Amino acid sequence: MQKTEWAQDIPKLGFGLMRLPGTQGGGKVDLDAVTQMVDAFMAAGLRYFDTAYVYDKGGSEETVKTVLVDRYPRESFMLASKLHATIGVNSAAEAKRELEISLERTGAGYFDCYLLHSLMLTNYKKYDEYGLWDFVKEQKAAGKIRHIGFSFHGTPELLETLLTEHPEAEFVQLQINYADWDNPAVASKACYDIARRHNKPIIVMEPVKGGFLADPPAQVKALLTEANPDASPASWAIRFAASLPGVVTVLSGMSDTDQMRDNLSYMADFKPLSEKEQQVIAKAQAVIAGLDSIACTGCRYCVAGCPKQIRIPDIFSAMNRHLMYGQTENARGYYAKAVAGNGKASDCIACGQCEKACPQHLPIINLLKDCTKVLEVK
Repeated sequence: MQKTEWAQDIPKLGFGLMRLPGTQGGGKVDLDAVTQMVDAFMAAGLRYFDTAYVYDKGGSEETVKTVLVDRYPRESFMLASKLHATIGVNSAAEAKRELEISLERTGAGYFDCYLLHSLMLTNYKKYDEYGLWDFVKEQKAAGKIRHIGFSFHGTPELLETLLTEHPEAEFVQLQINYADWDNPAVASKACYDIARRHNKPIIVMEPVKGGFLADPPAQVKALLTEANPDASPASWAIRFAASLPGVVTVLSGMSDTDQMRDNLSYMADFKPLSEKEQQVIAKAQAVIAGLDSIACTGCRYCVAGCPKQIRIPDIFSAMNRHLMYGQTENARGYYAKAVAGNGKASDCIACGQCEKACPQHLPIINLLKDCTKVLEVK
């Protein structure tokens, strides 16, 4: 049985560096804000940071160097990054080069955790074809990586196969949140159970489902507020994930200092959900299961390769205002902002690049057609 002691001392909250302040509208990172957030995070005794090569379109890895690596002793924090085999990559050499570029951008010297990024049915064979499993083992032996893992967006059957064929994976990063726990498209619980059977430490991503559970539908918000008026909706979601046995840390992609402050208020001294709180979550899950919405988490992997420059996540966010809240005119206003200077939903040429990149396996082409019908006013 593989030793997992290395993961036991990682604090329960990790800082996900994907959605940084200033980047949400396509602008530059607000370094002052990120610096304040990093300082507050470290002062609270937390120390796990998560970035990725493909996040650097938003300046993530370079920001890590400025606000963390250059300001704190290297041994005082843990840093994770990731190698993606298909986004902007056309050869094994290009894929392998990502590690060196990430080390150069961050100046970290080594990565405590290094992940093969976003494995799923549409891309996992590339990691074998390019020899990337052997590559990360070689780089671990060379001292550039301390621990090898992978992030996953596939089926339970594929996860079982990967963990069986690659015992060198020391941990797995899974999308787990209470909305997706029994969602067959994500299968959070089934994947969680498989990782547990393989005795793999679990790192949780998307605990608030791209912000959806931080601002849930009114029925859900009412349930949570009645149970605890002082607890934010996000706190319920993050504590749900962190309460699961075997979960090492929960990554929160904090985008402003208010989110950091809220997260630290309950995660610096983490307490698992009580049985009564679990019952509240079960009621919230039942409400969400009956809602119609587009399950986009806003990762933006679909945007980079779009030949028509369609801001797909922003369009889907606008559409959800129509689907979930019945706010059609409000949704059209948000849609107008999303397409200003960019491609419209109706500009889609059905090339399929977005669907290949989507970790949620959404039928994006057809969804954009639906958005066109509702949001584009003739």
